[in-house]
Amino acid sequence: MPGEQVCEVVITAADADWLAGFTRRLVEDRLAACGHQTAAIRSVYRWEGAVHDEQEARVALHTRVTLVEQIVARADAEHPYDVPCVLAVPVLGGNPAYLEWVLAMTDRRG
Repeated sequence: MPGEQVCEVVITAADADWLAGFTRRLVEDRLAACGHQTAAIRSVYRWEGAVHDEQEARVALHTRVTLVEQIVARADAEHPYDVPCVLAVPVLGGNPAYLEWVLAMTDRRG
């Protein structure tokens, strides 16, 4: 689709294996072209009146801006957290061939 924008969607979870499986399902369903996962990150956050310091996993998905809403909906339905971290970050540029690949891999017509 001409003019289609690519973005990166960041998702975190306490269980790296769960996050890898979730990522795989998104790629299989063409909601993301790929996911680059970091198995161990440290998250410091406030939740329910207390400050937490926990280990989590993080994935950076490469996808179309138009698919972000569907990814958020899937995370809301499947993620073990009450309020999962799902952030879409704009991609300002990059390797044109890679950006075309992301668009091709998330084209649900093919």
